Amino acid sequence: MDKELIIRSSSENVDFALLKDGKLIELQKDEDSNDFSVGDVFIAKIRKAVPGLNAAFVNVGYEKDAFLHYHDLGPKLPSLLKFTKRVSTGKLKDFSLKNFPFEKDIEKDGKITDALKSNQSLLVQIVKEPISTKGPRISSELSIAGRYIVLVPFSNRISISQKIEDREEKDRLKRLVKSITPSGFGVIVRTVAQGRKVAELDKDLQNLLSRWTAMCKKLHKAHHPSKVLGEMNKASSILRDIFNDTFTGITVDDEELYIQIKEYLQEIAPKKESIVKLYQSKVPIFEKYGIERQIKTSFGKTVSMAKGAYLVIEHTEALHVIDVNSGNRSNKANSQEDTALEVNLIAATEIARQLRLRDMGGIIVVDFIDMTTAENRQKLFNHLRDEMKDDRAKHKVLPPSKFGLIQITRQRVRPEMNIKTREENPNGTNGSEVEAPIGLVQKINHDLERLFKKDYKKLTLNTHPFIAAFLTKGFPSVRSKWFLEHKKWVKILPRDAYTYLEYHFFDKDGNQIK
Repeated sequence: MDKELIIRSSSENVDFALLKDGKLIELQKDEDSNDFSVGDVFIAKIRKAVPGLNAAFVNVGYEKDAFLHYHDLGPKLPSLLKFTKRVSTGKLKDFSLKNFPFEKDIEKDGKITDALKSNQSLLVQIVKEPISTKGPRISSELSIAGRYIVLVPFSNRISISQKIEDREEKDRLKRLVKSITPSGFGVIVRTVAQGRKVAELDKDLQNLLSRWTAMCKKLHKAHHPSKVLGEMNKASSILRDIFNDTFTGITVDDEELYIQIKEYLQEIAPKKESIVKLYQSKVPIFEKYGIERQIKTSFGKTVSMAKGAYLVIEHTEALHVIDVNSGNRSNKANSQEDTALEVNLIAATEIARQLRLRDMGGIIVVDFIDMTTAENRQKLFNHLRDEMKDDRAKHKVLPPSKFGLIQITRQRVRPEMNIKTREENPNGTNGSEVEAPIGLVQKINHDLERLFKKDYKKLTLNTHPFIAAFLTKGFPSVRSKWFLEHKKWVKILPRDAYTYLEYHFFDKDGNQIK
C-alpha cells in the first residue's frame, strides 16, 4: 500500500492531498486568514454566563462570541483561573506547576454561574472552528499535542490510546511516561508511541513543556483577547498526526516548505527523511498526480463508482443523506441479493473515503440497496467499520436497519470541505452552470465500458466539437488509451449543433444506442 502526501503551495494558502495507492482520500487547506484553528490557545474574557444553557459566551476576538459549555470547563478550572490571574499580573514566574497549590475541583454537574463571572480572564482552547453562523467552540481543559504524547496541564492522569491493544505494551508505556512526567501535568500517550524508547518520549515531552513555558511568558503583557499559543504550521501538524512507517513519499512544490518538512522529519523519523522530494516540473503538481481530476469528479452531488454504480450526496441543515444506486452496471452475479451486496460493499468503501475527503460531520444517513439476509447486512456493517478505521475524526457507525439505512455520527471540528465542481455554461446565459468537462469525460468512459461489455463491434461517438477535440488531440490521446485498454477503435465525430454536454453513441449500422 502506497501512501503519499502531495503539497501544493501558493501565495494565499497551502493545499495538502493525501493519496492511498494513487487515490485521493484526504484534502486539507491551510489558509493564512484562519486565525481560529483547532488547538490554538487564547487568553480571553468571559462576556456573560447563561444559566439556561449552562454555558458562557466568551470573547476570543472573533466576530461571534465563542461558546463554552460547563462540561468543557474541566474539573481543574479553579486552579487554572488562579494560575492565569497570578501569571498575568506578574506575581508568578515559575510556570512548572511543581510548587503550585491546586484548588478544589469543580462539581461534575454544577452551574456555570458558580464557576465563572463576567469579565473574568481565562485561558481557552479552540476545539471546533467557526462554522457557518456559529462562533468557535472552546474548552478550558487545555492540552498541547506532540508527536507521541499530549501534555495536559493541571492534571495527574496518565492515559494510553485505546488503539494500543497489547496489555504489556500499555503497561510499559504507562511506566515509562510516569517516570518522566513532572508534577502538575498529565499525559495522554498517542498510538504512534507504540514501541518507542523512553529517550524519544522524553524529547517529545521536553518540547511540549518548552511550548507551555513560552505560552506562559506571553500572558503578562498579552492583550485580552489574543492568541498565546498557535498550532504548529499545517505541514508539521499533519505529519505529526498522520505520518507513519507506511508513507512512501512526500512531494512539495515550495522550497521553503520543503526545508521545513525535511527538518521536522529529521526530528520525528530520521530514516524517512529521504522520501521528501522537491517538485520542480512546469506541469502543476496537482495535475501531475491526477489530483485535480479527482477533485473535479469527487466533490459533486453525484459521485461515480466502479461498475456503473454511483452515490447521490445531499446536504440539509440537520444532516447529510447519501443514496446508493446500482446504476447501469452489468449483472454477472447469481441473484439480486448478490448484486446488492457487491454494490453496497463498493459504496461503503467510497463513502468512508468521501467522509474524510469532504470532512463531513454531524449525522450522516446512508440509504444502501436493500438486502434480505441478516448475514449480508452484518457483512456490510463490518466492512464499513473496517474502512473507517483510518479516519482520525471521532465517529460511530450504527448497524443497518431492515430498510437498509445506516446511521453514522462523525465529529466535525472545522467547516466542511466544499469545492465548486460546476462551471459557467458557454452555451447559456443568466449565470447558468454545467458539469465540468472532466466529469463529462468520466461519464463517457463509464458508458463506453458498458457498451464494450455488450460486445458492440464498431462504435461511433457524436459530441460537441470542444469535447471531440479533447478526446482526440495530444499523444497519447484519450481515444488512444481506450484502444490500448479495450482493443477497439472508437470513431469520434464533432457535431456543431450539439450543446456543450450532449453526446450520443451509434452502432455500425448508424442506429443510436439508447
